[in-house]
Amino acid sequence: MPMYQVKPVCGGHIKTDLPTCMYNLPNVHAPQGESCTSEHALQNGEVDPAVRALEARQDEIMRKLYELKAAVEGLAKTVNTPDADLDLTVSSSLSTHSCSSTSFKGVTDLDTVLGKDLGALRDIVINANPAQPPLTLLVLHSLLCQRYRVLSTVHVHSSVANVPPQLLSCLGPRHADSYARQMFQMGFTLIWKDVPKLQMKFSVQNMCPVEGEANVARFLFKLLSPYPSDPAVATLVDNMVDMSFFQLAEGSPKERAAVLRALNAALGRSPWLAGPELSLADIACYCCVLQSGSTSSAPSHVQRWIKSCENLGHFSPAKLLL
Repeated sequence: MPMYQVKPVCGGHIKTDLPTCMYNLPNVHAPQGESCTSEHALQNGEVDPAVRALEARQDEIMRKLYELKAAVEGLAKTVNTPDADLDLTVSSSLSTHSCSSTSFKGVTDLDTVLGKDLGALRDIVINANPAQPPLTLLVLHSLLCQRYRVLSTVHVHSSVANVPPQLLSCLGPRHADSYARQMFQMGFTLIWKDVPKLQMKFSVQNMCPVEGEANVARFLFKLLSPYPSDPAVATLVDNMVDMSFFQLAEGSPKERAAVLRALNAALGRSPWLAGPELSLADIACYCCVLQSGSTSSAPSHVQRWIKSCENLGHFSPAKLLL
């Protein structure tokens, strides 16, 4: 039984105004009466040049979005830190120091120490007073740059009026690829700020700030090498680090003389303070000897040890700030 016929409710040639805010795509369907071998269809397995251009554009957009996401998450770590309100970015660098190679026993897993955070740069943020430059941090920064790809950045806080030029460039020049944060393994952000003690954070949500140059130096050195497994050696290193900061750098002339004698006796038995290899004790004591101005009056073994440290090259940034 035939059905009744319904007339069309619209004309067959209605012109529709398409929006111009989107890009136009070619018609991949062959019009009625034409074969599928038109210029917009696939021919012999080849991809239309317009499609290839669209894929390339999409890849470029995704790459820029990934870089922007990494940059925003990295900035959020510093902006959300209550004591890291910045007002001037001074320099960024992928440091490539041409220092002598220094090898340490053991390998530190960054994911274990700093935590694993996919898509965001693990940034170590340090607040330091420009009146008391942390020389040990500059030496450790040089050693970290030898081991890892480090994005180094210097900022100035509004609580500080004037910062000497050598402090603004203490971590090296700005690198051309500093915007691509995903290229780096860690960030090293130094903020010159009016603080009574050195402060460090690397996880804004999960940790309290670490205070004191000695404690921050211990943390940074663990990124280079684990502490000695021998309890006696580990205790010796900790004792010399505390002795250097509390007696050599801040003590009376009598205390400094006693520390220099102890260092001279230790260096008479081994080339370095804690044995045959460089340790955190050497870095801390060397920087405190420089700050105390005791290099010229130091005993013979200490003088030899100072030259050995300077021959490594990693100690030159600390010497340039004095």
